[in-house]
Amino acid sequence: MKKRIYLAMLAACLALTVTGCGESGKTGTDTAETQENSDGKTVEAGVSRLVSVDNVDKYITLGEYKGLILDNTVEVITDDDVQARIDQELQDKAEAVSDGAQEGDLVTVNYVGTIDGETFDGGTANNYDFIIGNGGMFQEFEQGVIGMKKGETKEISIDFPSDYSDSTLAGKKADYKVTVQNVRRAPELTDEWVTKNTDYTTVEEYREGTRKTLEKEARESAGEVLKNTAWNTVLENTEVKEYPEADVENAISEFRKSMEVYAKQADMTLEEFVESQGISQDAFDEQSRQYAEGKVKQNLIVQGIMDAEGLSLDDKESLKVQEELVKQMGAANLAELVDTYGQSYVDESVGLLRVEDFIVKNAEISEKAVNGDTVADNAEGAAEQAEDSTSEDSQTEESEVDQNLEDELGTETE
Repeated sequence: MKKRIYLAMLAACLALTVTGCGESGKTGTDTAETQENSDGKTVEAGVSRLVSVDNVDKYITLGEYKGLILDNTVEVITDDDVQARIDQELQDKAEAVSDGAQEGDLVTVNYVGTIDGETFDGGTANNYDFIIGNGGMFQEFEQGVIGMKKGETKEISIDFPSDYSDSTLAGKKADYKVTVQNVRRAPELTDEWVTKNTDYTTVEEYREGTRKTLEKEARESAGEVLKNTAWNTVLENTEVKEYPEADVENAISEFRKSMEVYAKQADMTLEEFVESQGISQDAFDEQSRQYAEGKVKQNLIVQGIMDAEGLSLDDKESLKVQEELVKQMGAANLAELVDTYGQSYVDESVGLLRVEDFIVKNAEISEKAVNGDTVADNAEGAAEQAEDSTSEDSQTEESEVDQNLEDELGTETE
């Protein structure tokens, strides 16, 4: 378990999206000098830079970041999607009932399972929630709970399938002693409920509003994927000629400090903590440098594009991004954000977000719509293709059934 915890922490640090794996100050330097961008224009570097070096070109060969050909693929929202969201919101408003549990109810149970009179791993739970009919439990278990009221106890038996994932349980019969702690039922969807619990007055308005919300979420999600794709394209196509060693050493120190925090929580030194994870010191040092080089590469790319395009961490657009970051992170203000995550986190986050936006704005983007596995140029096309595909699948299934009947009966079906 400890090793999994360490690896999860390492993975988070190596993700390198907007760093934040330490609480150090600025990674680069504070300057106010002027420089020439790639077009020969003189720009002021501002007071904040992400790297300690002025000539980024000495260290990397930037991949193409203008004119990238990208797809912006937005999920089509179906009636089923709308109903699923409404069902979830109704379920969130479920209220306790005194009668017996029924299909669709949210029940809370305590249970103890035994096989041949002996308990087994994973067979006991307290205050376990599940919705009857959602398939979260074995069907025999869910059916057995139907009709039970709060406070009732019942014996329910199930047979584990012979191909069950846990071989120690496969093919065996388990007896569960089940006690219902609570039964909650979702309200009926009516105009009255909508008026009382939402910003709408009718079920139809509520459905339409839910659809718009889902469509907005789908566009925002697609936008994030588009930005990530744009950034990763530039990242993969950029060659590092050499790393500025001061920046790498600073990032290694940052990585080690973050790990020291976890070690302290475990009441260990860093060396003891690393050893407890089953990681050799040499491997830890290698991972530290891997993190550092990845972080520095990111900062070199971001700073290189900002220098070339006359962008700054201190211009008006960056300040707007900074304000948005404060909101997204749930901080009261910038000071709280910096105090919590460190100045380098804020600077690197703002820089990366600015550059991602710039890359996307200067890309050739094809708008696509996806419905399940079907991709088209618009939502209508995706829906039609998905419907055609479903129809073809249905016809294929019918054909297969007919063929099976012919094979079994030795006759031809009409």
